[in-house]
Amino acid sequence: MKSKPVIPRVAAQRDVVDAIDHYLKEASAQIAEGYIDALEEAYAHIARHPATGSPRYAHELDLPGLRSWPLKRYPFIVFYVEQADHIDVWRVLHDERDIPSWLGEQDS
Repeated sequence: MKSKPVIPRVAAQRDVVDAIDHYLKEASAQIAEGYIDALEEAYAHIARHPATGSPRYAHELDLPGLRSWPLKRYPFIVFYVEQADHIDVWRVLHDERDIPSWLGEQDS
């Protein structure tokens, strides 16, 4: 299967920067780098296999096409929609957040 480009929205980019900042301040550079590696691994997976993400929140929030994929070893979830020519990443949220509320705040 051919990979599609993964394109994070502004809100998703902000989520990632906030998580990295948190890990740098509260843990270590090594933990922050591990988060980045886990995120890159998740992006690579959804680029190749977008349909494998969970549609759970699509059903809960009535957002057709929305899927989610968890990061390995980190408590974050990538929320995305597969488009014809790319993967549209809406948010990268901590799994203990109020997901429906935070997804409602997504922007382009």
